[in-house]
Order: sequence, then C-alpha cells, then structure tokens
Amino acid sequence: MPKIVDHDQRRSEIVEAYLTVVARDGMSAATSRAIAAELNIGTGALWHYFDGFDEVAAGAYTRITERTNARIATATRGLRGLEAFYAMIREILPLTKETLDEAFVVVGFWGRLAANSKIQETQTDLGDYWGGLLRHRFTEAVEDGELDPSIPAADVIDVVLTICLGQQVNAVMAPPMVDPGRQLAMIDHCLRPWRR
Repeated sequence: MPKIVDHDQRRSEIVEAYLTVVARDGMSAATSRAIAAELNIGTGALWHYFDGFDEVAAGAYTRITERTNARIATATRGLRGLEAFYAMIREILPLTKETLDEAFVVVGFWGRLAANSKIQETQTDLGDYWGGLLRHRFTEAVEDGELDPSIPAADVIDVVLTICLGQQVNAVMAPPMVDPGRQLAMIDHCLRPWRR
C-alpha cells in the first residue's frame, strides 16, 4: 500500500527547511540539494510538491509575512499611538538576527518576482495592510497629542514603509548601513516635524 503524504504539510516542511538553511548557513547555501538534505529526501522529491524554486521562495516569503504580522500583533497588544507604531516598525526593520535572516529571503524573493510575474499573483499587498495599521496608529497619536493633526499621514506612511523596505535591501547589500540605531533614527527623522 502506498504511503499517504499530506501535500500541504510536506510543502510547509520544505519551506521551513529552506528558512532553516538560510538562517543557519546563509542565503547562498539555500539550494535545492541543501533543502532536500535538511529533510533527508532526494532532491527530485521537492518537485513533487513545488513546480520550481520560485514557488519555494514564494512560500518562504509568505511564511515570513505571516510571522512578521504575528509578531506585530504580539508586540503591539495593549499599546497605542507612537508606542505601538515603534513596536510595529521594530518587527519590520532588519534589527535582529531573525529579521536580518528574513531580509535575505525577502530580497531574494523580490529578485525572483522581478523575473517571474506569475508568482506575483499569489502575494498580498503588504503596503496596503501595513499602511492601514500605521494610519490607525497615527490617528491614535494625534488623538493622544503625540503628533500634530496637520501631519500628512499618507505621505509620511509612504516614506516610512519605503525606508523599511529599503533597509531590507541595505541589510543584504551593505551591512554597515543597517545599524539598528541608524535605522530607527531615519524613522524618527520622518516624524520629527510633527512630534509634539
């Protein structure tokens, strides 16, 4: 009798193996051979569950997005205004070993996305989701007297998110640029004109 394999569970295990290899050995080590070795399976077995490496990368990107959103929810629980804003930003910026490892996966995925528009169809728009969360925190900050009501919230949010995404790239391309204090200072600079 053939062995019954849970397709979704095996896909999840492959994605986790990919993330494990990246965290332990670096992005360049995350080959199909290394992922298969991590799972003690043959390399060809990976392609029973994914149509190619782009799909594995997309799965890893989705997993990182889910983890980031869960961390944001935990970090901001019970907070409001600028305290919640900064708690959220600290989960997006590559400030720790975990978020730095994630930056390599995210930027690697963006490179694949630029070359393969089919995988874009499976991705949610984080800009809209995170932008909505940030807008809510700015509204609270205005209500609490932390920010001036004249703040052009949509524009500032666009700049803040651009900094966050740009720091993902800097983390991969130019590690000295990603000093945590420097990253947070850039965010502070965006808010300074409207702080009370």
